[in-house]
Amino acid sequence: MAEVLEFRVPAASAQTLLLWGLEAAPGLEHSLFSAFSQFGPLYSVRVHRNAAVAGPGCYAVLKFYSCRDARRAQRVCNGQRLFQKSPLKVCVCTKQRAIQMPVLALNSNKCQELANHYLGFNGWSSRIITLQNVSGFDNENEEMGKTSQKQSLKYVCVMEVTIPNHGVCSRGVGLAEADVENGEDPLEFVTATRRVQKLAVGKALSSAFQKILLVVLDNGKVAVEYNCTQEEPTDSLTEEDLKGLLQVN
Repeated sequence: MAEVLEFRVPAASAQTLLLWGLEAAPGLEHSLFSAFSQFGPLYSVRVHRNAAVAGPGCYAVLKFYSCRDARRAQRVCNGQRLFQKSPLKVCVCTKQRAIQMPVLALNSNKCQELANHYLGFNGWSSRIITLQNVSGFDNENEEMGKTSQKQSLKYVCVMEVTIPNHGVCSRGVGLAEADVENGEDPLEFVTATRRVQKLAVGKALSSAFQKILLVVLDNGKVAVEYNCTQEEPTDSLTEEDLKGLLQVN
């Protein structure tokens, strides 16, 4: 049976494993990641100390992108010692145990990690269609009747993600802004500009990935679908249209 994966933070209980009986040791999170990432890509590994009433040791919460990978990891690893002397207890979360959280978009780094795993490093590409300064100035009255002019940096970015082997092309938009306390300081201005530009690009890349679905088949092959329900107005515009739309007069 095929499984559909989205470029979103795993929130389903079936994607989450709970581990008990962990022995506290340096590098425990790294050991868990190494052992369990063999079953599929992991979104996160979190280790917590047991409550005082539960005795010494730790427990962990692992989140997979794939429910299938989580189930397989549970079957293989439950009751095994793996990297420690005592056996681990591993279970898939039930709805009652899972922590309820809103479904959030993956950040750009996580999107790239997931795409690289299922599509390969050369299986997809991205390009910036436009990255434009849409900054303005806000005049505010401060105490003692003084007036200051605080500069606000704002950039908008439109990016395109292409998966050529599957004929999929998706566009995303990202907007980022930050205040520059001392706009007359060239170093501060340049540093803030680079930071805002990078943030806008990351948001646009994440936005583009949100419209892509990975369909993982039983044989391990991957199909890719475009999720038209997530379309933004920019998807139907040409590159020239976008540049014209974002032009500041």
